[in-house]
Amino acid sequence: MKLKHNKPYQRISCFILFSLLINFAKAQKVVPYQDDYYVIRNFKFSDGSVLDSLKLHYYYVGTPHLNKDGNIDNAVLIMHGTGGSGESLLTENFAGYLFKAGQLLDANKYFIILPDAIGHGKSSKPSDGLRMRFPAYTYDDMVDADYLLLTKKLNVQHARLIMGTSMGAMHTWVFGYRYPDFMNALMPLASLPVEIAGRNRILRKMIIDAIKDDPAWNNGNYVQQPALGLKHALDILMIMSSAPLQWQKEAPTKKSAEDYLNRYLTNAVKGKDANDMIYQFDASREYNPAPYLSKIKAPLLAINSADDQINPPELKILDTAIVKVQHGKYILLPITSETRGHGTHSLPKIWGNYLKELLEETQK
Repeated sequence: MKLKHNKPYQRISCFILFSLLINFAKAQKVVPYQDDYYVIRNFKFSDGSVLDSLKLHYYYVGTPHLNKDGNIDNAVLIMHGTGGSGESLLTENFAGYLFKAGQLLDANKYFIILPDAIGHGKSSKPSDGLRMRFPAYTYDDMVDADYLLLTKKLNVQHARLIMGTSMGAMHTWVFGYRYPDFMNALMPLASLPVEIAGRNRILRKMIIDAIKDDPAWNNGNYVQQPALGLKHALDILMIMSSAPLQWQKEAPTKKSAEDYLNRYLTNAVKGKDANDMIYQFDASREYNPAPYLSKIKAPLLAINSADDQINPPELKILDTAIVKVQHGKYILLPITSETRGHGTHSLPKIWGNYLKELLEETQK
């Protein structure tokens, strides 16, 4: 099967704040970066299907450094969230706080790789032409593809740090047990190392069903995007990622709340493809690091926010799970005027001090 590469899909975040940040990043480079592609021939997915040409797009900041043995020793892999792309991490609030001179992941010292995961950004995805005939990828497939990108294309045989936000955080857990000797440190931001179930899976199923129940979806063979299905899916996604404290402050009246919703929907629908969205939210269906946590060798620092409604702290899942990680630590950020619910994962201003400690503790 051959894929045709269409125009890049631009991530529109569930938060209007992050939509504005992404648009700003596109208007000017927050930090100097480059991008490239890696084509994996005959990539075999976990369900046995094969794509003869899997295209992975990635951004990178900084340059590789070789140690005395000739191996790259400063590689940092950062993975984005569901529906996002590597570009969504090149914002002022993220890259501008981490990658500039003198900052925690100074690009003069680190080689930072920001891939577009399978099904996202400019990487191979259903909307390139195969639609619902595209292989039903899983998180394992996405992680394995990123591993091949690092080891085969970029010649990174060991990573200084692997981290990610939301879906990228879940990929970080998967990296930890599938490739336990590959990294010095792991930092998942806004995630739980457990099967996607309960409200989380129900909301994902609601998003998928909202699209599929729209007659215009036509089993994925639509001429125009199924507008009603996408609207309902985005409504669900908005609630899924909401931050009640901030929303009350930003929309304290009936009119401002309804205006907030209208602005969100206007922005969020741009660039969305219904089939891509179905695949993105279903890719987590087999995710479950829980049985494998003891295989993780590298020091792991998991950070969640108390106002994260996707990973609510009252479930106490991480409290129990983290003790199974040999060198694991869990930080729960309290709700403050600075936190933004699930979106706190993209604000290193809030959690950067913990990253600093992790880097210092794992320096070899």
